[in-house]
Amino acid sequence: MSPNGSDRSPRRSLRRRLPQVLALGLVVVSATGCSSETLPRLGLPRPATEQAPRILHLWQGSWVAALAIGCLVWGLIIWSVIFHRRSRTKQEIPPQTRYNVPIEALYTTVPLIIIAVLFYYTARDESELMKRSKNPDATVNVVGFQWSWAFNYKASGDNTVGAVWEAGTPANPPTLYLPVNKRVSFKLTSRDVIHDFWVPSFLMKQDVVPGRVNGFDVTPNREGTFMGKCAELCGVDHSRMLFNVKVVSEQEYLNHLSQLKAKGQTGAVPAGVTSMGGEQ
Repeated sequence: MSPNGSDRSPRRSLRRRLPQVLALGLVVVSATGCSSETLPRLGLPRPATEQAPRILHLWQGSWVAALAIGCLVWGLIIWSVIFHRRSRTKQEIPPQTRYNVPIEALYTTVPLIIIAVLFYYTARDESELMKRSKNPDATVNVVGFQWSWAFNYKASGDNTVGAVWEAGTPANPPTLYLPVNKRVSFKLTSRDVIHDFWVPSFLMKQDVVPGRVNGFDVTPNREGTFMGKCAELCGVDHSRMLFNVKVVSEQEYLNHLSQLKAKGQTGAVPAGVTSMGGEQ
């Protein structure tokens, strides 16, 4: 018992305050997050578009929140082991807590706050990522089919080549050319089953559904060659639905379209839909 007649020792006070401190720390960490530049990429490739860092930051923030929750759980386990162990001299059972309204309210409120924070950032980023430009610098209709890809390049801006196309096979994957630092609009279609258009370095992928037009915009900001693949189990040769992406200068991009025109690959590969908003 303390000198003032109270049986509250510093140890007992710490024992009561520790769970609240851990919970408060969890909320603060979940709400503030960290800069994507100060954290590892956690398995994701180096971003290659202007939009990709937003996705990377969301991924890192989710891991930070998961780590914070883990620390809270580990802290409560350690706290219980240390402060609620049986004494060697006294074998009584530690006091049991029942119907503690403040603790029950805390256990209900903290998960709701965590979910609300994660939902806010996810909804905010999704809204930004799915914005479409009415006047993109380049438009590509991606056609998925068993078992490869076709790319219909459509005239836009100062492209005087017109509509041209290229297609691949499982043995000869196609190469998609994109201009660097230009906004590219993808229109995703399928001729047979559901595929999934995925370029890992873009940190963005979307299903390619028969009879439906999906799409998103990206702005490649780094020249180079990147790998692409189908991310939807679509059949026996799913693993062979590969393609390359070359991000090049605008002039090299236009030269490639001219080469396709010279080969006679004008027009468009059938996309599997009758209309794409007035464009084909």
